[in-house]
Amino acid sequence: MIDTPHAADSALPALHRPDLPGGALVTIIGGSGFIGRYVVQRLAEAGYRLRIITRNPDHAMFLKPLGDLGQIQVQRGDVRDAASLASAFAGADAGINLVGILAESGGQTFRALQAEGAGAAARAAAAAGVGHYVQMSAIGADAASAVPYARTKAEGEAAVLAAIPAAVILRPSIVAGAEDQFFNRFARMATLSPLLPVIAGDTRFQPVSVRDVAAAVEVALRRDDAAGGTFELGGPEALSFRALLEMINRLTGRGRVLLEVSDFEARLLGRLGDLLPFMPMTSDQYAMLRKDNVVADGARTLADLGIAATPLAAYVPQMLQRYRPKGRFNQSPPALIGH
Repeated sequence: MIDTPHAADSALPALHRPDLPGGALVTIIGGSGFIGRYVVQRLAEAGYRLRIITRNPDHAMFLKPLGDLGQIQVQRGDVRDAASLASAFAGADAGINLVGILAESGGQTFRALQAEGAGAAARAAAAAGVGHYVQMSAIGADAASAVPYARTKAEGEAAVLAAIPAAVILRPSIVAGAEDQFFNRFARMATLSPLLPVIAGDTRFQPVSVRDVAAAVEVALRRDDAAGGTFELGGPEALSFRALLEMINRLTGRGRVLLEVSDFEARLLGRLGDLLPFMPMTSDQYAMLRKDNVVADGARTLADLGIAATPLAAYVPQMLQRYRPKGRFNQSPPALIGH
């Protein structure tokens, strides 16, 4: 669902920012994650200088070869540490916050990272004079939601816009790519288990290529007409969870049985997941799984940023080749969608 305050933001007055100069310094919070590596590559190719802020700099050194010598710097920082945020944005021309989690662990809570942390990062950027800013949120962000993940995403959006009104909010559906935790997770499951569980099988998703998301970040930083806007990012196909599992089953060539999980059984799994870390989902994740995760009617989209969404057929079959019995040497690749 789309958060009410931004549902009609295309009708709001335009917010103008100074031009982002060539070779500008862009600070990226959380740049070493799945989406981050593609954003870094895209911005490096566009000629920006990049400062990657991460809690574990040693784990982000793989990013440096994506740019020219000295173009990409890695710096220790944390959205929960005000001093590190001030240093992160010192001298920066633009900022991007990609921090987000799907499950809580210790001090890594939804509120600390997605609400309070998002606001702290934006305020630090504003204090440093940063005018170009992108906040990565998610479709389903809703300040009235009973689900902490969705609620804190919306609270983070509001905090960012309060600090930097010209900030751009990006809300992707499932982000798909070689390192994703959706297609790969169920493809791995298909190689190990004779069954694929279908939980809330009618819920619809609109997977978007991670490369399209990275392109959206780059365009949002520099296009003046994007300032202050909220964009929902989805691919060309909106498919049910069941259809996505069927697709993964075909593309992996495993022929697994799809097992329908009842609402009662799914709730029980969720409750067990609240207590046991090795369970497949928590109660909150099940609540999110029951709601469609597709671009809302009337929302601004990839097309409004001048980006043509990449169809699943262009990258998912190749991405899942390694899960097939003969890998890339399989001589009869399956169709993406069955009949």
